[in-house]
Amino acid sequence: MKYDYLIVGAGLFGAVFAREAMNRGKTCLVLDRRDHIGGNIYTEKVEDIQVHRYGAHIFHTSDKKVWDYINQYAEFNNYINSPVAVYKNELYNLPFNMNTFSRMWNIRTPKEAREIIEGQIADLHIEEPRNLEEQALSLVGRDVYEKLVKGYTEKQWGRDCKDLPAFIIRRLPLRFTYDNNYFNDRYQGIPVGGYTRIIEKLLEGAEVRTGVDYLKERETYECAAGKIVFTGMIDEYYGYRLGALEYRSVRFETEVLDCDNYQGNAVVNYTDREVPYTRVIEHKHFEFGTQKKTVISREYSSEWKVGDEPYYPVNDEKNSVLYEKYASLAAGEDNVIFGGRLGAYRYYDMDKVIASALELADREFAGEI
Repeated sequence: MKYDYLIVGAGLFGAVFAREAMNRGKTCLVLDRRDHIGGNIYTEKVEDIQVHRYGAHIFHTSDKKVWDYINQYAEFNNYINSPVAVYKNELYNLPFNMNTFSRMWNIRTPKEAREIIEGQIADLHIEEPRNLEEQALSLVGRDVYEKLVKGYTEKQWGRDCKDLPAFIIRRLPLRFTYDNNYFNDRYQGIPVGGYTRIIEKLLEGAEVRTGVDYLKERETYECAAGKIVFTGMIDEYYGYRLGALEYRSVRFETEVLDCDNYQGNAVVNYTDREVPYTRVIEHKHFEFGTQKKTVISREYSSEWKVGDEPYYPVNDEKNSVLYEKYASLAAGEDNVIFGGRLGAYRYYDMDKVIASALELADREFAGEI
């Protein structure tokens, strides 16, 4: 059978595009090299708890079109992301807000907080930040940087902040209200019953094959459809012929604990460098669970090498130049479309992934009834 579209990758981008294609009467074959659908938003039930296998995914958007779209496929609860940061034996609320500053300096008013931060910044005399450390110090002052930015960032990137370029941190928002809501978006929540159920609904009607590595079986599949939508790594598609783009990877240690509440919050960041993991996720709190046991995941940031799972593109100047060269190759393809986080070499929030897949569908099917 010849399909209209071969979609490589059963993550959010591929699933949304498949749904839109099928809604227009197209046939789709969807492949994924993993043994499950859902990509990095895959959730699985453990001890009756929806576990985010590849890290915490909290849906948030201010785009009503995207919110209305995804709500066709799930009911969302009212979860609000309010992380806690642990620095040595001190606990702080995130994002940086009056609760953070009150705890840090034993103050009460926004005026006091502004004066301390502005005073620290002025004392540093940084006019042109030469690296990430100087950039962060010039934005938030010494105390916030030392306790809540430095160690966490160095673990995330595997490098000293002095050795990272300044542009990585363009802004570090300071909120002078007592508000622990991490996101400013109007619409927020977690899908009741997990994300995998959304992908299952989006892919209804498509032929889905998991455990298939398209790039290793290209000869078998490249003529299976009129067009290919490729959501994997664009450099891998081209055999790294221009060199490998850089990514950061993440390793997860997940365990079931015989207690009903381990840390009292879904997300706890560990911001001193001596703690090897960046954060601990307690999955039950995403859905306000009351199960007798709990499941936690520790996240360890790591260097990426060819063959590892890529998570975060390193969008520095060198990699951006290399990506543009691959994008030029992609622009010359007649029947291959690249999309998603890896295909576009961009860090996308979930709402942006959905929006870009819908935009692709609109372009592909423009003029069709």
